[in-house]
Amino acid sequence: MNPPPTDTPATSQGGAPGSIAAAGPVPPTPATPPRGPDPRPADPRWGRPALLALLLVTAVLYLWSLSASGYANQFYSAAVQAGSESWKAFFFGSSDAANSITVDKPPAALWPMALSVRLFGLSSWAILVPEALMGVATVGVLYAAVRRRFGAGAGLLAGGVLAVTPVAALMFRFNNPDALLCLLMVCAVAAVLRALADGRTKWLVLAGVCFGLGFLTKTLQAWLILPALAVVYACCAPVALRKRFGQLLLAGLAMVVSGGWWVAIVELWPASSRPYIGGSQHNSFLELTFGYNGLGRINGNETGSVGGGGGRRGGGGWGETGLTRLFSADMGGQISWLLPAALILLVVAVVVLWRARRAVAAEQAAQRAEFLVWGGALLMTFTTFSFMSGIFHQYYNIALAPYVAALVGMGATLMWRRAGRLGASVLAVTVAVTAAWSYVLLNRSPEWLPWLRWTVLVLGLLAALGLLLSLWTGAPAREQHEAPAEDGAPTASQEPTRPHTPQVPRVAGRLAVIAAGVGLATSLAGPVAYTLDTVNTPKAGSIITAGPSVQGGMGGPGGGRFPGGRMPGKWRGHTNGGTPGTGGGQAGRPAFPGGPGGAAFGKRAGRTGGMGGLLNGSKVSAKAKALLEKDAADYTWAAAAIGSQNAASYQLATQKPVMAIGGFNGSDPSPTLGQFKKYVADGKIHYFLAGGREGARGREGSARAGGFGGFGGRGGPGGGSGGSSKITSWVEKNFTKVTVGSATFYDLTARKG
Repeated sequence: MNPPPTDTPATSQGGAPGSIAAAGPVPPTPATPPRGPDPRPADPRWGRPALLALLLVTAVLYLWSLSASGYANQFYSAAVQAGSESWKAFFFGSSDAANSITVDKPPAALWPMALSVRLFGLSSWAILVPEALMGVATVGVLYAAVRRRFGAGAGLLAGGVLAVTPVAALMFRFNNPDALLCLLMVCAVAAVLRALADGRTKWLVLAGVCFGLGFLTKTLQAWLILPALAVVYACCAPVALRKRFGQLLLAGLAMVVSGGWWVAIVELWPASSRPYIGGSQHNSFLELTFGYNGLGRINGNETGSVGGGGGRRGGGGWGETGLTRLFSADMGGQISWLLPAALILLVVAVVVLWRARRAVAAEQAAQRAEFLVWGGALLMTFTTFSFMSGIFHQYYNIALAPYVAALVGMGATLMWRRAGRLGASVLAVTVAVTAAWSYVLLNRSPEWLPWLRWTVLVLGLLAALGLLLSLWTGAPAREQHEAPAEDGAPTASQEPTRPHTPQVPRVAGRLAVIAAGVGLATSLAGPVAYTLDTVNTPKAGSIITAGPSVQGGMGGPGGGRFPGGRMPGKWRGHTNGGTPGTGGGQAGRPAFPGGPGGAAFGKRAGRTGGMGGLLNGSKVSAKAKALLEKDAADYTWAAAAIGSQNAASYQLATQKPVMAIGGFNGSDPSPTLGQFKKYVADGKIHYFLAGGREGARGREGSARAGGFGGFGGRGGPGGGSGGSSKITSWVEKNFTKVTVGSATFYDLTARKG
C-alpha cells in the first residue's frame, strides 16, 4: 500500500514538483515528514459563500419550530433540570437534584444542556438549541474534512447530504446523547485524516481525546470505528512504521485519560454518598458499560432491559438481524436513501485509486487512505448495527449519516472529474440505483406525497440516461473546478484527460452537466421530503423516528408498532404526542398508553402487564402540580414514582426533585424496600405516585405470555428484583390515597388508621 504524500510531493516522487517520472529508486519515508506548504486545493471564489449558505440553511432547518417538541425525551430533560440545580447531579448525571439515581448513560451529553439551562432557565429552547448547534457544527467539520483533499464542491455535497439525512435532522433536534456522539465521531475522523496527511502526533492524540469524550457520551458505541481507523493509520501513515505504533499508543493513552477520569472517580467514590448507577443491577458503572450498554447490546443479554433476556435469534423484539436490516421498513427511510450509492462509490473509488499511475501515485494513495477511513467507519458501524441482537432503535442510525455523506461527496466528485467512460458510467449507475431505491422507500408510505415516488424514479432514470448519452455523443472530460494546490501537486485524482478538440460538441458537455444536476436533485428529493416532514412534526418520548408512517414498520420491542413505528387501529390516550408533557410519541401517531392511570399495553397485545409510562411521561394537571409543590421545600423529594419517565413528568412540571424508583425501566434495585421505608420514616418523601402497578405485578403473567409486561423480556416496570412491586404494595397497604383529577397519589406522611 502506497503511503499518502507528505506536505512536499517532490519527496515522494524523487524529483521536482509536478514531475511525471522519478529517476532512480524512491527514497525511504523519513521518520519526521517535512513541513511543507498546505496541500489543500485553493477554494474557488464561490466556496466560502456557499459554505456560509449551507451552515445558515442547516441552522434554520434544525432550529425551525424547535420548541414544538416540548421537553422531547423527558428522561434526559429531567436529568438536565437536575444538573442545572445541583453540581453533584451535574457531575453524576442524576435524574433528580437530590441524587437518588443516575440516567443509564454517562453524563457528557447532559452537560451542554445543563449549562444552557443554568444560563437561560428551564425551557424547551434551552435544552434543544445546544443539540441543533451541534448539528450545524457537525456539518461544518464534515465539510472541512472532505474539502481538504477533494475540494469545496465535494465538501459542500457531503455537508448537504448530512444536513438533509432524515435521522440526522431528527436527532439534532432532540436531546438524546446521539447528537454529541455524532459530532465527536466526525471530529475524531477529521483528526485522523489530518494525521494521515502530515504524520503529526498531535492530530492522533486529538482523535484519542474525541474518542474518550465519546465514551463519556455513549460508552462503547463510540469505539465501534476505532479498529478501522487504527488499521488504516498503521498501514498508511507517512512516517516510519515504528513511529506509527508509538503514535497509536499515545492516542490510546489520551483516549483512556479523557474517558477514564470520570469512571475512576465514580468507581472510587463511596457508594453511600453518590447516586445509584442507573441501568446497572449492582450499582457499578463498569457493569453498566460492559453489560447493559456493552455486550448486552450485541448478544441481547441485557438484564433489566425492556427487551433483554436471552439474545434471541433474529434480534428478539428489536427486529430481524442481517445485512438487510438497515434497508427494512423500520430503518430504511431513516438512513438508507444514499447508502447503496455510498457503497458503490466506495468500492469503485478504492479500485480505481489502487491502480494509480506513477505521476499521481502519492496523491491518489492519500485519497485512497481517506476512502478507507470513511469506508471503514461505515462498514464497521453498518455490520454491528445489522447483527446486534440487543436494544436497537431506529435513531441509532445517525451514527452512519456522516460516513455515508462523506463517501457520497468524495466518490461523486472523484467520478465527475475522471476522463473516459468509467466516471460517467459509475455516476449513471449510482443515480439509477438511488432513484430506484428512493421509489421503494417512498412507496412504503403510499398515501404520503404519492406523486413524489414516480417523479423521483422517472427523472432519476432520465438523468442516468443523460449521463450515458453524454458519453456516446463524445462529452469532454470535466476539468477540475478548484485551483491546484499551492505546491503544484495534482489534486482530487487528476489523471490525464482528453484534450478539448473542435470535434467534441459542446452540447454533450452541457448534457452531462444537466443530467448530473437532475440526478443530484432526484437523489436528494426523498431525504429532503422526509426531513421536512420530520422538522414539521413534534417529537417526544423514548422511541422516535423520522418521516411519515410506513407500511410494515415495527418500531419497538415485541413487534408492536409503537411511537416511532406504526400500530394500526385506535389507542386509548393521546394520539398527538410530542406536545410538552403528553404521553404520546409523535404528533399524529399512536401514543403509548400507560403512565399514571393509563391503559395497559399488555391488554391490547393479549399479554399481561403494562407500560406504566415507560416510554414517555404523562400530562401533569395544574391541581397535581400544586399538590406536589405545596410544602415541597420541607422534603428531600416532593414525590416518588415507578420508572424515570413517570418521575420526569412531575419533576419538570414542578422543578422539584422526584425520585425515580427502579430507574428508567423500573427494574433497577434502587431503592430497596428497606431503604425506601427509611426514607419515609425520616420524612424525606412526601407523596408516592400510583401507576404502572400492572407492570409491577406482571411477572407471573409474563411467564405464561412469554415476556414481561408485554415485551417478551425480563425488564419492564417493576421487573428485575421486584423491588418496585414490593414498594408499591407496601405503600398501598399503609398510606392514604389522594386522588387529584386522573392522577392518584399516596401521602407518605398520613398512615391509614
